[in-house]
Amino acid sequence: MTTPMKTDPTAGTPDVTELVARAERLQPLLRKNSAQGEQDRRVVEESIQALKQAGLFRILQPKRYGGFETSMRALVDVSAAVGEADGGTAWVVSLLNSGAWLAGCFSAQAQDDVWGSNPGALVSGVFSPRVESRKVAGGHEVTGKWFYNSGSWHADWAVLSMPVTDDDGEVVDMAMALLPRSDLELEDTWFVAGMRASGSNCLVAKDVFVPEHRIMSVGPAIEGDFPTEFTDELLYQSPLGPFFAVGMVGPQLGLGRAALEIVKAKAATKGIANTIYARQADSVAFQIQLAQATMLLDTAHFHAHRVTDDLDRAAARGEKLTFLDRARIRADIAWAIENVVKATDILLYAHGSGAFAEANPLQRIWRDSEVAARHAGILPMVCYEIYGKALVGSDERITPMI
Repeated sequence: MTTPMKTDPTAGTPDVTELVARAERLQPLLRKNSAQGEQDRRVVEESIQALKQAGLFRILQPKRYGGFETSMRALVDVSAAVGEADGGTAWVVSLLNSGAWLAGCFSAQAQDDVWGSNPGALVSGVFSPRVESRKVAGGHEVTGKWFYNSGSWHADWAVLSMPVTDDDGEVVDMAMALLPRSDLELEDTWFVAGMRASGSNCLVAKDVFVPEHRIMSVGPAIEGDFPTEFTDELLYQSPLGPFFAVGMVGPQLGLGRAALEIVKAKAATKGIANTIYARQADSVAFQIQLAQATMLLDTAHFHAHRVTDDLDRAAARGEKLTFLDRARIRADIAWAIENVVKATDILLYAHGSGAFAEANPLQRIWRDSEVAARHAGILPMVCYEIYGKALVGSDERITPMI
C-alpha cells in the first residue's frame, strides 16, 4: 500500500466552528449560483471548486489522505450552513462527505485505490440497486443500474449496493462495492420538482469487475463492524443504519433556517392583503405563526444534535449503540425532518402567496425541502414503526438498516 501525502492546502484538523465559518463565508457565492444550479440540474462548478478549496468535502475523510476525520456533528452543522444558501448544494456536500465516510470503512487496499493517487477524490453512494452479479476469479462482475446517485456529476468513485452470489449463482449476501466512476456510465434521469441541483442521476454498470477487496458485507456493517484495519480511527465504527439517515438532516435544517430568516426580514415591510395590517410584523396571527415555526425548527435541531452527539460519543468511547438506540436515532432524524417541513409550510402561509413567485427563493426552499423529505431512508411513518417495534420488544424488522 502506498503512503499518501497530505497535499491539500487546507490539511489539518479544523474544529466544527471553523468548518461552519468556512461554509458561512461561501454563502453569498452559493446563493448567487443557486438558481443556475437548479436550471442545470447540477451544482455549478464554481461552487464545487470553492467548496473543495475550503475543504468542505474532507469532513469525514481519513486524516491519512489529508482529510479532517472530524465528527457527525460537523457533517450536520456544515451541511446546514450550506443549506442556508442552497439546498441542492448542501445535499451534495452532505452525501459526498457520507461517501467519504463509507470509503473509510473499507479495507486499507480499497481506500488506497480511492485516495492513494488522488487524495481529493470524491465518493458518492447508492443503496437501491437493480443489479445482477456473477462470481468470477478474484471478485465479482456486476451489471445493473443504481437510482438515485446524488452528486453524480462530481464524484470520482461510488459506493454501490450489490448482491453477492456463490459459484452456483445463488445470492448469499448483500454488500457494498467501491467502483471508480470511470467504469460506470451515467444516465441523465434527474428531472424532478425539487433538489434539482443535487444531480441525483442513474449510474449504470455493464459487466464491471469488482475485486474482492472492494466489496464489504452489509450485515456486519449494520452492527458497526467494517473491514478497515485502522481500528484506532473511531469515527469509522458507527453502525451503518443510523449513519444512513443522519446525512440527510443537515440540508433540511439549513433550508428551514433560510425560510425563517427570509420571512422575518420581509415582515417589517410586507403587508397582509385585505386586512388592516400594513406590516405583517404587527399581526398577532403572523406573530403566532412565526413562533410556531421557530419552535418546530428548534425541535428539529434538538433531535438532530442528539443523534450526532450520541453517535460521536459512542464512537469516541469505542462503544456499540444498542438496537433500541439505533431505532430511536432513525425516529429522531425523521422527527427532525418532519418538523422542518411543517415549519416551512407555516412560514409560507405566513409570508403569503408571493412565496410562490419564481423570483422568490422561498418557493425553491419549499420544493427542495419537500422532495428531500421523501427519501426512502427517512420516511417518518417507516422510521416511527421501526422505533415503535423496538419499544415494545418486537423482533420483527421491516428493514435491515437499523
